[in-house]
Amino acid sequence: MRSQPILETKRLILRPFALTDAPDVQCLAGDRAIADTTLNMPHPYEDGMAEAWIGSHQAIFDDGKGVHFAITLRSDGALVGAISLMGMVKGHQAEMGYWIGKPYWNQGYCTEAGRAVVSYAFSELGLARVHAGHLTRNPASGRVMQKIGMQHEGCRRQHVQKWGKFEDLDLYGILREKGC
Repeated sequence: MRSQPILETKRLILRPFALTDAPDVQCLAGDRAIADTTLNMPHPYEDGMAEAWIGSHQAIFDDGKGVHFAITLRSDGALVGAISLMGMVKGHQAEMGYWIGKPYWNQGYCTEAGRAVVSYAFSELGLARVHAGHLTRNPASGRVMQKIGMQHEGCRRQHVQKWGKFEDLDLYGILREKGC
């Protein structure tokens, strides 16, 4: 079992989730506004879901298939959200996903965390590409992708279904040689 790294930025510490984070995850991710704009967030976020999700992280990391970081404030350790690299293909690519709790929106935390994770993906994991997608009705997520240097790669029309409605998905990516 390998240890997952800890990434530090000016205002944030990105660290592995601990089971003690489960109540905060359930509270923040359980907000309907978070589930509404993310592809895989359950709602309602029921008891035990956060523990099960956190409990899956080490095996995913050990298998080289992904890495999940708790986004925490450097100042007081408060959990503000999550950022992950998923579906990793060694030496090639991974998909980045993230969410930020509503009380922490519009403070630049996701952009700061995203830059750190992209840098980690290229410098430490040796990936050549990181990509991400967002529901087109969530342009704030697209702005994060743009701010970290991702380029718009297209739109998959009615590509996903969220709560019984087909949704368009904007796609972004960044290549190692382009930097971040």
